[in-house]
Order: sequence, then structure tokens, then C-alpha cells
Amino acid sequence: MGSAGPNGTHSKSLAKGPGVVIGRSGASAGKVHFIEVDYWPHNTCLYVTDFLGNNPRFAFYLLQMLDLGTFNSGSAQPSLNRNFIYSIPLKVPDVDEQDAIVSVLQALDDRITLLRETNATLEALAQALFKSWFVDFDPVRAKMAGRAPEGMDEATVALFPDALEETGLGVVPKGWSVKILADVTTYLNRGISPKYVDDGGLLVLNQKCVRDFSIDWSKGRRHDPSHRKVDGRLLEKGDVLVNSTGVGTLGRVGQILDLPEPAIVDSHVTVVRAGEAVSWPYLGQWMQSRQGHIEAMGEGSTGQTELSRSKLGSMPLLVPTGAVLAAFDAAVLPLKARISCNADTAQSLSMLRDTLLPRLISGQLRLPEAQSQLEAAA
Repeated sequence: MGSAGPNGTHSKSLAKGPGVVIGRSGASAGKVHFIEVDYWPHNTCLYVTDFLGNNPRFAFYLLQMLDLGTFNSGSAQPSLNRNFIYSIPLKVPDVDEQDAIVSVLQALDDRITLLRETNATLEALAQALFKSWFVDFDPVRAKMAGRAPEGMDEATVALFPDALEETGLGVVPKGWSVKILADVTTYLNRGISPKYVDDGGLLVLNQKCVRDFSIDWSKGRRHDPSHRKVDGRLLEKGDVLVNSTGVGTLGRVGQILDLPEPAIVDSHVTVVRAGEAVSWPYLGQWMQSRQGHIEAMGEGSTGQTELSRSKLGSMPLLVPTGAVLAAFDAAVLPLKARISCNADTAQSLSMLRDTLLPRLISGQLRLPEAQSQLEAAA
């Protein structure tokens, strides 16, 4: 366990689980993590060795509420010194109360985790179908071998050719074309440099919002549109967001499956919008499959890499026939709809948890009321 949470494995454990780990240095300084099993704490973290009879998960929630990142003792490199936080006064309820508080908050966490795991499974199904049809060309190869492709009806099988041909992308199904990204998109641009405000304004998504092919709306900030106009820059459903600066972030891809409110992106993110030649589900899966390639397209010195619009626009892309794309959409869109619904529910539950956490810990909210809110969210 390191400053940012799990970061590998070790041949033996040094601390007994369950445990609580706090990021000590870097961008994750002050971040609090809970681990169920025995673990090896890295030197970039602080960890709790004795809970003094308190519920370990309650300690986790309590430490989360303290916003330990504000106790930075470093200069250029954020750092958390344990001596700076030892003297923080705390009001701690008895263990029975701790257990009851944990039961409410953990129930929300468990449901959020289940929704995210379900989405990971649904996305894996979409990825597997994409790989079968558009990377491995399983239906085409099966027809070439005189076999019926597995799990496909005759009408869908008939949409695929029975031969491959050589192209600039290598061997692809006969009759399909290869184009560059700029030629199959209607919008391919970086965002703006926002004028941030604390309240009101327009939501701005940044590189922190793009991870695991999804969008974390909670990490967005607000822009004052009176300072800089955003005409023609609003995001649309199906837009692909590409992180475009910095080692470790450049190349990450996410797709807009739903728009809870109008939003734009900042200047570190590129928006890619599908045109008529490809559908947005296909474009998203293609770009997700090419994340490693996109990352390698970054230019510049270490730590200052940039992905130019022209470089991204020149990326070659396989374009199947419209009939094949329509069949793919028919199979994948229901999965995307469920993913979007689950993500919205997880976001709502996260907001409820974050609202209940400080009020329960401080005693401002009594448990019966919290349990009623939990039941209402079921």
C-alpha cells in the first residue's frame, strides 16, 4: 500500500489487516485508504498500527472527514508529517455508535462498489465483442474456414465478408476502408483555459475526470462563461475525451454516455466527435483499444508531453460497412445504457455518502434519520 493506495504486491506482509493507510507524499498526500487484508505499507504512506479498540472502518471514515491534505508540510512536493496531525482534537462516539455509523456508510460504499463492478463487467462485454469483430475478425475468419461464427444469427453473419485484404493497417476484412480520424469526425479540438468560479457557472471537465474509459463528473470545476464565451464547445452524448498533456495522463480516453448538465472541457483535454462514417459507440471502443498508441503519440520533454490535434487527427482508423456498424450498435447500445444508468446511481449514492459522512461523524445527524435516507435511496 502506497500513498495512492494499492500499488503492487510483496512477498510478505508487514501490517495486519484490516488497516487504514494515509498518503504521506506527492499528489496523494492526505488521501485515506482502507484495506481488509494484511499488507506491506510503502514508505510513501502513514499507517495505523493500533485502533485502540475503535472500529477500524470508523477510523477510516473519521480520517477521511478531516481533509488531511490541508496539513501539507512540504514545499514543492506535498508532504504530510504525522507530528502535524497528532494534535488534531477529535470527538469519538462509543464503539456501539461507531458500529452503527459504519453500517450505514458501508452499505452505501458496498452498493457503489457493486455498481462499478457491474459496469466493469458490462464494459468488458462490449470490449470483447469489439475485439472479436474489429480486431480479430472472428466472423470473417470463421466464414473463410467454412464455419458458422459462434453466437451469431444468419442475418448478422451475412453482413460480414468472407475474405481479408492487405491495407495500411495490415490485413482487414475485404470491402472495409481505412481512414484517418480527422476524416471521420465532425469535431476534434482542445478545450478552453477556464476562468474558474466556486459557485454557478458552467461545468468544466479536466484530465482528472477521465479514467477507466469513464467520466467522473464530481472532479469537474466551474467556469464563468461571461469571462470567456463557450459557443460551439458544449459536449454532446457520445463525445470521446482524450487526455492530451503530461506523462501518465496523456492518452487516457473516456466517453460521454450521458450529460447530467451542460459541460465543456479545459485546454488539456481533446474532444473527438463521430461523423457519419462511424457511430459513436464504435468510435469510443476503437479509441479505447488504441490508448497505448495514443499515449505513444505524445511529443515533448519528460513531464511536458503534449498530444497535438494534428497528430491525433492523423491516426488511422478502420471503417467497417454501415450495416456492420448498425449491428454492432444494436448489440452494444443496451450495454452502454445500463452502464450510464449505473454510473448515475453510483454518483447519487456517492453524493449521499459524502453528505451523511460529516453529519454522522459529528453527531449532527442521528442514526434513525440516516437509515431512513439510506432506505429511500434503495
